[in-house]
Amino acid sequence: MKKIIASAVGLVLVGGVAVTNAAAVESQFGGYWRTRMFFQDDFVQNDLGTGAGSYNRTDTRTRLFYTAKFNDDFKFVNAFEFNANYGDSNGGDIGTDGNTFVVKHSYADFTLGNVNTKLGLQGAVISRGFLFDDDFAGAVVTADFGSVKLPVVYISGPQDDVNNGTVADPNDNDTHIVSLMPSFNVNDAIKLTPHVTWATLTEEDTDVYFLGIDADMKFDAVSAWGTFIYNGGEVDNGAGVDSSDISAFLVAAGADAGLVHGQAFYASGDDDLADDEIDGFISPEGSSYYWSEIMGLGVFDNAVPNGIPGGGGDTTNIWAANLGVTLKPMDKLKFDFDVWYAQLAEENAAGDDELGLEFDGKLTYALMDNLNAEFIFAYLVADDALGDDDIMEGGVRVSLKF
Repeated sequence: MKKIIASAVGLVLVGGVAVTNAAAVESQFGGYWRTRMFFQDDFVQNDLGTGAGSYNRTDTRTRLFYTAKFNDDFKFVNAFEFNANYGDSNGGDIGTDGNTFVVKHSYADFTLGNVNTKLGLQGAVISRGFLFDDDFAGAVVTADFGSVKLPVVYISGPQDDVNNGTVADPNDNDTHIVSLMPSFNVNDAIKLTPHVTWATLTEEDTDVYFLGIDADMKFDAVSAWGTFIYNGGEVDNGAGVDSSDISAFLVAAGADAGLVHGQAFYASGDDDLADDEIDGFISPEGSSYYWSEIMGLGVFDNAVPNGIPGGGGDTTNIWAANLGVTLKPMDKLKFDFDVWYAQLAEENAAGDDELGLEFDGKLTYALMDNLNAEFIFAYLVADDALGDDDIMEGGVRVSLKF
């Protein structure tokens, strides 16, 4: 009997500790869901009857967020994702049993003194995405001095020892990205963020660096921004061949006055592929800057037309300018109209440089709180650098945030 009583008391004590620990953790939940249906036409020119120029798809995505908050200075953050394309054999067919679960984020977020550390699988943005906008394994350490913040970002790419690469294996390298991005609040209206970013492939002796500054300004009803990045370093061209030096740049600016908005950017291209100097802007792995709907990936970010340098996410050898208006006739309804013109910074192999004139339209309607529907249509009057046929894209996206 004494053993039974002792065991019962022990279970009560353990249960009490468990309840106490659970009560000390605040569980925070959130998420995002979207389903979209879209088509793309003539993204591939002269497809020789293969049908590759036309594409349509319906897909869905769910993201679930869970944060365990222990106190104001310590939390454990997680994000999980489920994806499926309608009609595929992995979750999008009859039965819908798909193996599509992935972990997007899982990191510890803790503050000691005036230094915050985020360690684990997370996301980061460097220079508006021109240099990086993706998820990664690594760390972000930020010292907070009030009006001055000093974040240091370490991003791990493929590692040779982990991937067991060989000389012939493309994973036979160690990829690292490090960025220092101090931000200064000059006053209530102006924020400056100078930054230096370094990316390397150690096995290939390729080292690329970026020196830049981002400026953000807010004056009454007008907000504006600007970015300048110098790209230097060298690229290893293989055994017995001299390395190529990099000397390139990117400049961008934009403004939003509520009703009217616009932006422009220029990323240098290589004017002579035969010399030892690389003049074309090189974005590190993980860079992603979206702009127009067709040429700049946009909402339906499946692909860009053949002929857009960098695949749409990386910004190189291109300049583009935009002017748009936003109309909101009622609380639940909004219209966006944008015109984009884009051109290659340097001519392609065929001697062409004009990409074309793009018209984008989007209607956003709030079906109910947190649930929105967007109707999108884009038309690109293609020029010589893209092909003979005009390009179209359109569709609808229904999304939920909670």
